[in-house]
Amino acid sequence: MAQRIVLNTISYHGAGAINEILPELLGRGYKKAFVCSDPDLIRFGVTKKVTDLLDGKFDYEVYSEIKPNPTIENVKTGVEAFKNSGADCIVAIGGGSSIDTAKAIGIIINNPEFADVRSLEGVAPTKNHAVFTIAVPTTAGTAAEVTINYVITDVEKKRKFVCVDTNDIPEIAVIDPDMMATMPKGLTAATGMDALTHAIEGYITKGAWEMTDMFHLESIRLIAKNLRASVAGEKEGREGMALAQYVAGQGFSNVGLGIVHSMAHGLGALYDTPHGVANAIILPTVMEYNAPCTGEKYREIARAMGVEGVDSMSVEEYRAAAVAAVKQLNADVGIPADLKAIVKAEDVQVLSESAYADACRPGNPRDTSVEEIAELYKSLL
Repeated sequence: MAQRIVLNTISYHGAGAINEILPELLGRGYKKAFVCSDPDLIRFGVTKKVTDLLDGKFDYEVYSEIKPNPTIENVKTGVEAFKNSGADCIVAIGGGSSIDTAKAIGIIINNPEFADVRSLEGVAPTKNHAVFTIAVPTTAGTAAEVTINYVITDVEKKRKFVCVDTNDIPEIAVIDPDMMATMPKGLTAATGMDALTHAIEGYITKGAWEMTDMFHLESIRLIAKNLRASVAGEKEGREGMALAQYVAGQGFSNVGLGIVHSMAHGLGALYDTPHGVANAIILPTVMEYNAPCTGEKYREIARAMGVEGVDSMSVEEYRAAAVAAVKQLNADVGIPADLKAIVKAEDVQVLSESAYADACRPGNPRDTSVEEIAELYKSLL
C-alpha cells in the first residue's frame, strides 16, 4: 500500500520570516488579502506585525469574528465576509482557531456545494483546493499551518467535528518565533503540550510509518528540550518550540492521531476547555491505557524525553518511564493533574459517546469502546 505525505508548497522558518509574506503575495499576482485573526491578537498588536508590512503596499481586510473554539457560525459569517470583501487570497494569523476558520472559509469559497459546514466533517470529497492561503501561527502547538485537518465546534449539538481534506492545507506556512513572543506562560504551556500530544499520538497511531516516525521522535526530543525554557520566556526555548510543533504537524497530519484528541474535543465543545490543556491532562492516562499495543515505541519516547538508561530497562520499566516523563513535564509547566475542575460526572456518558464517534478514534493503537473511554474519563475525576 502506498503511503502519502502532504506538506506545504513552501514554508519559511526563523525570526523575521514574516517579511516573506508581502513578496509572496505580490509575486503571485494577488490583489487583496482576507486577513483572518482573532480579537485578542488584534487587541494586543500581534496581528499588526503582519498588517504593518502590508499597509500602503497591499490591500487587505481583517476578519476577526473567531472564537477560541471556532464555530459553524464563525465560518458562515466568514464566508459571507470573504465574498463581500473582494479578496482573492487569505492570510491567516493566529493559533488553531484562526487558521482552522480560514481553512473552512477557503474550502467553501472554492467548493460552494459544501456551504453546509457540517457536510465537511470527516473526509469530504471536495474537488478544488481552498483559496490561496498563507498561514502564520502565533502559538507553538496546533501546527494548523501544516496540517490537512481542521476542527469546528457545532454549538447546537455541543460537539466538535474534525475535517480532513488535502485541499485545505495552506500553500505557504510562515513560522516566525517573534510572532509567538507575547504568548502568556499558560498558553505557552498548553500549546506546547498540545504539540507533544500530536507527536506521541502520531508516533503510536495505527497509520505510523518510518517517515512520520522520524518527524515525531524529533518533535518529542525538541519539546522535551525546549518547552520548559519557552514557558520561562527564554528566546531559544521559544525558537525551539516553534520548530518542534511544525515538525510534529508534518507527521501527524499524514497518519492521524488517537483517543487523547477524541476525548479532548468533547471538553472543548462542552466546557470550552482550551484544547492544549485538555490534551495535556488526558495524555498520560491514555498512554498507560495504550501501552500494551505499542511494541517497543515507548522506549524511544522515553529516550526522546531525555530518560537515561532505557536500553537496560524492561518493557514495563521503559513504558512507565515514558509516562512518568510526560507527567513530570506537565507538572513543570503548570498543567493540572486531573479533570476534577472541568468535567461533571453526569456528562461522562455523552462525552464518551462523542469521543468514540470522533474522527481521531480509529487511529488509536488500542481498539476501544464507549465503556472503556468512560472509565478513562472517570479515572481522571
